[in-house]
Amino acid sequence: QVQLVEAGGGLVQPGGSLRLSCTASGDIFGPYNMGWYRQAPGMQRVMVATITSAFTTDYADSVKGRFTISRENAKNTVYLQMNTLLPEDTAVYYCNAQRSAGMVLLSDDWGQGTQVTVSS
Repeated sequence: QVQLVEAGGGLVQPGGSLRLSCTASGDIFGPYNMGWYRQAPGMQRVMVATITSAFTTDYADSVKGRFTISRENAKNTVYLQMNTLLPEDTAVYYCNAQRSAGMVLLSDDWGQGTQVTVSS
């Protein structure tokens, strides 16, 4: 189990960029599969991007080509670089950490969320 703290949200104009970070503590970071999810008002939380312990990445179709997820294990941190932001990217962004043993999910931890608002 890890504790997750997000940072980097804020207000940005359409077309702008932000970089979110999520720092983990409480366990060895490397084996965790990490992800960014977002939840807009009145909507369900949805996957934005994930990166496995082997550095394999996956993205929602809506952010492909605009967002990049990366991780720096030496700093226990995962990043989400968001470029060409659109008003529809406005949401609370959550960091997620999962650790599995084979097909068994051992832990599933969430950060407190950081608000991203894209508006002129």
